[in-house]
Amino acid sequence: MSRRIEILTFSDSQLLDVAGPLQVFASANDMARMAGRPMPYDPVVVGIADQVKTSSGLSIGALPLPSADAPLDTLVVPGGWGVYAACEDGHLIEWIRRRTQAARRTASVCSGAFLLATAGLLDGRRAVTHWQRCEEFRYRFPKVRLEADPIFIRDDNIWTSAGVTAGIDLALALVEADLGREPALTVARQLVVFMKRPGGQSQFSAALLLQDKGGGRFDDLHAWIIENLERPLSLSDLAERAGMSVRSFSRHYHRMTGRTPARAVEEMRLESARRQLEQGTHVSRVALRCGFGAEETMRRAFQRQFGVSPQAYRERFSL
Repeated sequence: MSRRIEILTFSDSQLLDVAGPLQVFASANDMARMAGRPMPYDPVVVGIADQVKTSSGLSIGALPLPSADAPLDTLVVPGGWGVYAACEDGHLIEWIRRRTQAARRTASVCSGAFLLATAGLLDGRRAVTHWQRCEEFRYRFPKVRLEADPIFIRDDNIWTSAGVTAGIDLALALVEADLGREPALTVARQLVVFMKRPGGQSQFSAALLLQDKGGGRFDDLHAWIIENLERPLSLSDLAERAGMSVRSFSRHYHRMTGRTPARAVEEMRLESARRQLEQGTHVSRVALRCGFGAEETMRRAFQRQFGVSPQAYRERFSL
């Protein structure tokens, strides 16, 4: 019997929060059909109105909200700029609260966590949302154990995910929990998803965060660093590349990014190392490619940053 998946939508919801998970479940059905197996899912979009305009301007059709007590496998709640108005809709919040009681599991995408928290469903639970909304979320919902870093988090039967495309990662994880690893990987390949990212991975990009904090002044330098991680990348090398004296470069870089140049380089080395380990590359090769030199140097950096060794990280997250 197909598992009924209801994906909620509302005015100014984020289109990809709805369409991303929907396509994952639809693709799982496609893969099953091609293999001559019964379709595992019955995914539908539901909403208060039969036509809902998303924040991108595209309207999507929706079925009426079902009875809160009707049988259901999974409820998926999206985010988007319309989440604030949705949080003020007492009828919708009560429906989400009661629908979650009927569902085997409930999931939110991005700022959809605001709706679950407003309904009181996240109190005392671990949760995640888009990193740009974390400060606001903590202020509004102090009872929630918010974590800013992960792609997604599962706390019993409640799943929450980070921003926008992380909803695809979450949906793939739901498919894996239902059908196993190989079907989930097959769906990921069919969708040409770069990587099926496990929940413990970070939603942050070191280079993007540095660009944001640096105001763009050091963007070219950061791009060059990423392309040359195998090199020693001394302070004088970086200063020369930036066209500044060592002293001036150190001062301006720290002021604009909040990091020392050495710390920034280590963060980019670690990010590159993580991605290569996730692809199954041997630890010793990663250490050389990412400029750590010795495995022990990389191990200390991993322990300091992630609390695990590179080998343990590879075993946990490699495909």
